[in-house]
Amino acid sequence: MNPDRLRMNPKAVQFVRAFVDANKPIAAICHGPWTLIDAEAVRGRKLTSWPSLRKDLENAGAEWVDEEVCVDGNLVTSRKPDDIPAFNRKMIEEFAEGRHQPRGKGSSRATENRSTR
Repeated sequence: MNPDRLRMNPKAVQFVRAFVDANKPIAAICHGPWTLIDAEAVRGRKLTSWPSLRKDLENAGAEWVDEEVCVDGNLVTSRKPDDIPAFNRKMIEEFAEGRHQPRGKGSSRATENRSTR
């Protein structure tokens, strides 16, 4: 299912939100962050995506960066298919770490932000 249709599915959004609430690792590439917006999971987060999502993400409270892979706590994001090798490396690394520490109340940056090239 494409990300635009996926974000219109309440069960899919609820599924993503459950991962956010449980601090489980999440990986999204290209247009995937659209679903994170609908799951209310991007405010105060640093991430990347396909460039056309930049304004959507910023309007939802995210800091958008133009990097091949961006890691913010339990969230791994990439821009496009050309980024897949770097995306896969970071995604596997984050998944191996498992659950992350909960984000602190009153602080949107309770977890470390890491970007790599």
